Amino acid sequence: MTVKRTGIWPGVIRDYAEGRRLSGEGWIVCQHTGVWQPPTDVYENDDGVVVRVEVAGMRDEDFSISLAERRLVIAGTRVDPAPKRAYHQMEIRFGEFRVEVYLPWPVKPEGVEASYEKGFLEVRLPRPSVQPVLVVEAERKED
Repeated sequence: MTVKRTGIWPGVIRDYAEGRRLSGEGWIVCQHTGVWQPPTDVYENDDGVVVRVEVAGMRDEDFSISLAERRLVIAGTRVDPAPKRAYHQMEIRFGEFRVEVYLPWPVKPEGVEASYEKGFLEVRLPRPSVQPVLVVEAERKED
């Protein structure tokens, strides 16, 4: 029996996402091969952007959160606490995971807050403060 893959390859999706990121088009949540991606919500509220990741059974120190300009990366490893088993059904993922979100604007790391409660990691990123534009009127010289 031959199985034919249909749909868009993960590499094509990554290339498309990278192109959108470079062109500055909105939100992008990337998927990576070789690691699993937990369910992730990205939404805006009055204060800024919230990235909420569902990863039960972990501790604060099990996460790695990095931010570089417009790219937020949440990574970690969830270890199966049980000894080796003969599974009849396995839907809970273990091992390395990674969530990568490209934001529509740069964010300063100083204002970022993260909390982990009841199986959800929540990262809050503040909106950039809008700097007022100073308009200076030049004096016109008459010759």
